[in-house]
Amino acid sequence: MEITDNQSKGKEGEEQAYQYLIQNQYNILERNWRFGHLEVDVIASDKDRIIFCEVKARSSQTFGPPEINVTKQKQRNLIQAAHHYVCKKGINLEVRFDIITIVFKPKLQINHIPNAFTARW
Repeated sequence: MEITDNQSKGKEGEEQAYQYLIQNQYNILERNWRFGHLEVDVIASDKDRIIFCEVKARSSQTFGPPEINVTKQKQRNLIQAAHHYVCKKGINLEVRFDIITIVFKPKLQINHIPNAFTARW
């Protein structure tokens, strides 16, 4: 199966986000964690929080900022995946949902949006 340009950009974006989190003292717990059809790009922690990160990468902002693609349905899916993760691992920490956007052109831009949305457990 051939990798498309979008898939390649997505993987490159996830790697950039991963490196960004490490450089900013986050502890990476999981990458591309799956539960059934649900997936979380990066699960990290800092001090007393667990952070579920959605990574969105685009070549440019011609069609708007990448975070607009984190729809309400995508948010619900991330919340559901987070619920399964914390239950499965027995985690009792505050949960936060972040979005990390990567735009490659005209120059590399990384935007971290902490608390991008909240869960209604």
